[in-house]
Amino acid sequence: MVTVDELFAIDSLLSDTEREIRETVRRFGEQRLRPHVADWFERGTFPARELAPELGKLGLLGMHLEGYGCAGTTATEYGLACLELEAVDSGIRSMVSVQGSLAMTAIHKYGSPEQRGHWLPEMAAGRVIGCFGLTEPDFGSNPGGMRTRARRDGADWVLDGSKMWITNGSVADVAVVWARAEDGIRGFLVPTDTPGFTAREMHHKLSLRASITAELDLDGVRLPEDAVLPQARGLAAPLGCLSEARFGIVFGALGAARDCLSATIDYARTREVFDKPLAAYQLTQAKLADMAVELGKGELLAVHLGRLKDRGGLAPEQVSAGKLNSTREALAIARECRTILGANGITLDYPVLRHANNLESVLTYEGTAEVHQLVLGEALTGAKAFR
Repeated sequence: MVTVDELFAIDSLLSDTEREIRETVRRFGEQRLRPHVADWFERGTFPARELAPELGKLGLLGMHLEGYGCAGTTATEYGLACLELEAVDSGIRSMVSVQGSLAMTAIHKYGSPEQRGHWLPEMAAGRVIGCFGLTEPDFGSNPGGMRTRARRDGADWVLDGSKMWITNGSVADVAVVWARAEDGIRGFLVPTDTPGFTAREMHHKLSLRASITAELDLDGVRLPEDAVLPQARGLAAPLGCLSEARFGIVFGALGAARDCLSATIDYARTREVFDKPLAAYQLTQAKLADMAVELGKGELLAVHLGRLKDRGGLAPEQVSAGKLNSTREALAIARECRTILGANGITLDYPVLRHANNLESVLTYEGTAEVHQLVLGEALTGAKAFR
């Protein structure tokens, strides 16, 4: 028997350091996270405050950033870490992704030296948790239509508006909030204890239940001038952060798919139907073979995109291609695995339906599948089709 990684010789494409990081994160996931994740999912909770310092100690928070206590890894190493985290649960990878690729990246890329020195070391260590306030109740795929406003009042800024579907929102110490000012969209660092800022945790989710999701309200939030991210001008700034997070999803979603397929193969080898193992039937093997091929192709594409990013040559449409492929194929694999497990597949004794539910969110957040199709369509034809 071979694994998908062995079938496609994935390890031959990786350096010793990349394999070491992958194995370190895999061990942490298996020993510290997996024993509890089904319970977190069932209860709709996630111990972000407890786990953030542990993730920081491993160097996973903002790991691809340089300086300020960040690990300074390559993009490929970061991607492999995302894959291993999401093999446990998409919510865990989301927490790390929002902290590092969104909140910390915004500060690292667009912040002042003082802002970077103040926030990033604490965030890298997991002592401070950040969130990223871009999406609004009526503006998800079209963030340029945001209604949150920032106005001048003397030397201060005053923010009014709301944000929705904000990972880490109700446990964050600082929120990176995007708002429309007179001169365009600007970014602000909002300590969450600022008067007028409230975060309400969102419940009744059927997906990403092992994750903290919140709605943010900003009612006359008064901020000093030094709360502005000085290098963030226009919508390109938050979209640049989203591209970083989408890159992590290219790898991450494949981790969920790998976990589904591995659990399903183990099940099929031991589950007997009509006096022989389920794995011995042609229809079962055909399903497993097709899923293995799609997973292997996805991993090869992810590593290729990681190499491009490490060389500084990864285009936004290439990230879209990777995100679209990984999420779409991972969800298809999770659903197909559920058919092999039968009724057992709907329980939390097995990870497949939990992953499938999570991947329904991963498919649509940080750019829906349709949005990424249109990004690719524009790249291929030169014609915009968003409106």
